[in-house]
This record gives sequence, structure tokens and C-alpha cells, in this order.
Amino acid sequence: MRRILLIDDDELLAAPLATFFMRFEFELDSATRPSAGLAKLRSQTFDAAILDVMLPEMDGFALCREIRRESDIPIIMLTARGDVMDRVVGLEIGADDYLPKPFEPRELLARVQTVLRRARAPAARSALVFDGLVIDLERRQVQCLGKPVELTGTEFDLLTLLASEPQKVFSRDDILNRLRGVEAELQTRAVDILVSRLRRKLEPMDCIKTLRNVGYTFAGARA
Repeated sequence: MRRILLIDDDELLAAPLATFFMRFEFELDSATRPSAGLAKLRSQTFDAAILDVMLPEMDGFALCREIRRESDIPIIMLTARGDVMDRVVGLEIGADDYLPKPFEPRELLARVQTVLRRARAPAARSALVFDGLVIDLERRQVQCLGKPVELTGTEFDLLTLLASEPQKVFSRDDILNRLRGVEAELQTRAVDILVSRLRRKLEPMDCIKTLRNVGYTFAGARA
């Protein structure tokens, strides 16, 4: 049974969600404070984490950053009012998805299933190898100029998507739909931020090119 950790200070939220998730063979544990949530993540094994933005002690963004220093576990952010900037910031600091409050439990479960499916998707090839860049599809690891690069699940999926078809131009909508697996109502700005974050991590390589008003393409040379 896959285990999910919810960190949300709404004490009335966890119990009904846990009951709903259990119907689909997911165990939902919870914490109402970031410190308690971090302690659980460090001492137990979870398959994904769900973080509220509005939390005591530290907000969800700071908590996401703290988790990302230690783990690449899939993270879904819960954003009040569906604020666009909350979504953008969450993706920029390493979250894999977001869901505005209020939400339906079935939609949250679907988001969890999607990020887990992406994280565990089997690879048809063992690796994509380019000059200066190796993408290990089985271990979901990346080496750039001989050094390991720490990527979030979404960053890895974006890089793999682009590198699987070098020179092909992907529009922002293409990228959103391929990564999420569904038609997504998400600002195209979020894709720009993901690409920018990925580029920074791959520096000094410059293998992801922008085609103005069109999209992005991978320009790495096969080894």
C-alpha cells in the first residue's frame, strides 16, 4: 500500500481524506505542523507529500524548500483561492503539482496518482546519452559534464520529454499536457519557470533552446 503524508493545519481535513484514500489502497498519514511533518518524513517512508501553503511555523513554500534539500519525493501543493502566483512559486521551488482549495477528494487522489505514475513509469530505454549529458531512465538520474544533477520528478520528466525527441519543437501546451497526462488549466508561465529552473541546473550546458512564440526544443548532440 502506498503511503501519502498530508501536512495541513486544518484538523478536520485529514480524517475524511484518509477514509476516502483508503478505498483506493492509499494510506494517508497527516501532520498539522511543519516540524511534525518533517519528523515523519525523516523517520518513515512515504511515496508522496501534500503540503498546504498556509501553515504555522513556516509556510508551505519554505516547507517545500526544506523537503527538497533532503528528498525528491513527489510534492503536491494546496493553494488557497487558486492564486496564480502561489502556483508559479510552488513549481519554481520544486513542487510537482498544485491544487487550488477548495477541492474534491477525487481530484486530489487523481493528482497523487498522476505524480506517482510519472515517478515510477518504466523506461523503454535504459539511458539517453548526449555529449556532456547522460539521462539514466531506469534510475531517474542525470549527469551533466560528469557531475550528478539533482532534479525534481517534474524537472526530470521535462528533460526526458525534450531529450527523447531532439530538435522537435514542443509548445507550452504540449509540455503541460504530456507531463500532466490530461488537458491542464495551467498558466503557460509555469512551463517557462520549469524550463528556466532546469536550464540553471544544467549549466554550463546550453541544450534547451527557446523558439520565440513557439516553444522549446532540445539541441544536445548524441554521443
